[in-house]
Amino acid sequence: MSNLSTPPRSTATPPSPPRLRVWDLPVRLFHWLLVAAILITFLSSEEDSALAPWHVPAGWVAAILIAFRLVWGFVGGEHARFADFLKPSQIAHHIGSLLAGKPERSVGHNALGGIAILALLGTVGGIIYTGATMRSEAEGGLHEALANVLLGLIALHVIAVIAMSLLTKDNLIRAFITGTKRADLHPGVDDARPPAPLALPIAAIVIAGTAYAATTIDPLAFTPGAHADSGEDGGAPEQGEHGND
Repeated sequence: MSNLSTPPRSTATPPSPPRLRVWDLPVRLFHWLLVAAILITFLSSEEDSALAPWHVPAGWVAAILIAFRLVWGFVGGEHARFADFLKPSQIAHHIGSLLAGKPERSVGHNALGGIAILALLGTVGGIIYTGATMRSEAEGGLHEALANVLLGLIALHVIAVIAMSLLTKDNLIRAFITGTKRADLHPGVDDARPPAPLALPIAAIVIAGTAYAATTIDPLAFTPGAHADSGEDGGAPEQGEHGND
């Protein structure tokens, strides 16, 4: 008698689509470390916060990260370079595609994303500078105002990333974690060119130099709670007695 039983179904999972290398590891580390530093500075901005001792060190760490990103914008991987995404001539076309309901996928940052990166870096830099030089109540007010601007920019950035991920079916958050994107969504595109041969040594020198400069400006820069303990009111990204983010 013939076997009429249904043959077992294959349980093998289909192969994952090939991936395209986009973001180098250093720029991804910068991104998430800056997220952590900014989060700590906001959570530690109140004097009664358990994280308050870390406010100044986190601010100086953010300064080091900004210095790294500026140099990496010239020597880093292909899509980390400013020349790759700072293209004002493409802004109108990008906005037009959005208004038409046909947003185009971008391998790296799109035209508006590039402007957002500059705005975020500049605002964080302004917060660090005002905190480091703050001596008066007015300067403290500017420091706090810039912090509020940064919150708004971050909110817009997150909304834009989620919206573009949904509209283009290109998971931008995953891309900045893994460094890759689905190759089938970007046909004909090659893996990103790696950082310049001397990129890492140059970045290491910049990081070390910025850290040294921070300790020259503020000898207690990386000592949690040192400013509150010593009662100092200058030379740091922010002092507790001048008002907080």
